[in-house]
Amino acid sequence: MFEWTTGGYDEALRAQIKGWLAEDIGSGDITTETTIKRGSRSKAVIHVKENGVIAGIPVAKLVFHVVDPELEFRSFAEDGDSVTKGTVIIEVEGSTHSILTGERLALNLMQRMSGIATKTKAFVDALQGLPVRLVDTRKTTPGHRMLEKYAVRVGGGANHRFGLYDAVMIKDNHIKGAGGIAEAVTSARKQIPHTMKIEVETESLSQVEEALVCGADIIMLDNMPHDMMKEAVAMVKAKSPHVIVEASGGVTLSTIHGIASCGVDVISVGGLTYSFQALDISLDLNEKKEVGRG
Repeated sequence: MFEWTTGGYDEALRAQIKGWLAEDIGSGDITTETTIKRGSRSKAVIHVKENGVIAGIPVAKLVFHVVDPELEFRSFAEDGDSVTKGTVIIEVEGSTHSILTGERLALNLMQRMSGIATKTKAFVDALQGLPVRLVDTRKTTPGHRMLEKYAVRVGGGANHRFGLYDAVMIKDNHIKGAGGIAEAVTSARKQIPHTMKIEVETESLSQVEEALVCGADIIMLDNMPHDMMKEAVAMVKAKSPHVIVEASGGVTLSTIHGIASCGVDVISVGGLTYSFQALDISLDLNEKKEVGRG
């Protein structure tokens, strides 16, 4: 079982869900209200229509309970489970109006989160046996960062910084604006707590050398050819073995194993959260389907 956690932001998520529901419902679900009698009750099953990794079951539960606290929600899978086409993962029972009103938001969120978890799992599998950590980036959908980064963890990956506030990450434009790597690192070090790390993005061996001299805690190798990357890793580990080396840029399923073989400690992949295929998940009303695997 993968433990559901949003880092203490459950109330914030509930508020977001209320906003998303308001966006969808507006003045009312006119189709449901004009076609289905008030007081009608139904049982709905939610099932997957392709193989993948499930993420977002607790989120779907929260959606339905925000719509109607009296809906009965039963899950037959857990976040992180690998499921096959046809698997019934959830049953929702109660007011037909409430089920249909919450259906689209619950499915939208689960489909996106499961798509991210499924893609992440594929990258994690490609790194099998290698001592490398796969992490995401800040390239997330506005308003969905909490859920998307959670989905990465469900798929077996880890999170990079959550936002601009929890780590110093000096990139090319910071270097240009500050006047150089040394100037940027020195200025940041003077102003941040001793508990905060500084990461520097580098594109050449000379920049790697400069970042090392300045005392960077993490050095990112951005879009480096493999030969240069190996040389950079060797340089860092020889001079400052405690420094973490991260590779980033243009990482795909076909290239990630080769990048990991260069000796880096971490590989960041923005595509985990901005370039994924949503998992096909559907809700059917009043249909008899066996729970569990399809």
